[in-house]
Amino acid sequence: MADVRETKYVKTLKLNVIPTIFITNETFINIDTASITTLVNNTYNLLTNTIALYAFDNIGGIQFDCDWTEATKGKYFTFLSAFKKVYANTNMEISATIRLHQIKFLVKTGVPPVHRGMLMCYNMGNLKNAATKNSIIETAELKKYIGNLSNYPLPLDVALPLFDWNVLFRQNAYNGILRDFSASAFTSSFTKKNDNTFMLLNDTVLQGYNLKKGDVIRNEQSNYTEILSTANEVSKRLKNTLQRVSLYHLDSVILEKYSTHELETIYNSLR
Repeated sequence: MADVRETKYVKTLKLNVIPTIFITNETFINIDTASITTLVNNTYNLLTNTIALYAFDNIGGIQFDCDWTEATKGKYFTFLSAFKKVYANTNMEISATIRLHQIKFLVKTGVPPVHRGMLMCYNMGNLKNAATKNSIIETAELKKYIGNLSNYPLPLDVALPLFDWNVLFRQNAYNGILRDFSASAFTSSFTKKNDNTFMLLNDTVLQGYNLKKGDVIRNEQSNYTEILSTANEVSKRLKNTLQRVSLYHLDSVILEKYSTHELETIYNSLR
């Protein structure tokens, strides 16, 4: 249940809200077709209860976020079609997030039966590969996926990253993501391997994490120059000219890292 103070605060704002429902791909791996109607009903009830709780007056659409695959597209698309029917007699716009691999492998993964898509231009590299430079955003990696972007049949909005994280490798194997791990941690305890990779010199505990000698941490940032380069590459290939631009994610800490001019430039590059 939401915090009462938080609920009261949200109610005072006049927002155009697009609720987004995240559903794991495993849900559609494990669900049988007969249970999809139940999932639609449960999702609808959750959505309407949440909207009522926060007293949102202006719902600008409903978005579904699922990293579906060729194996699950049948059941996921059936779910989307059934959910659209709930709002068939309204102007409610139903959208879905689109990953880069779903653009590149369009024939295999198919096109969701929705009004529009939200192209997620982040998490594009191999997070678990120690040789990856930046798994969050890298224009060179993006270009491998968007060659046929202009042929995608849905109008697309664009989501770009502002977040950062640190990827831990132990004995050259992926060991997890360190969140809220500040740059100040990379002190005399580490030796710098390259621009954004650091190796621990001794066993230690840093900011609540138990780290071992020889551990390697890859510091990944959403660099403004890289974000803008990605936005420009996508903009050149989008067939639709009117789209929403989403930045993930926004909070007071992250916003301190970017100037107003930089954020406006990112938005304007896709207008």
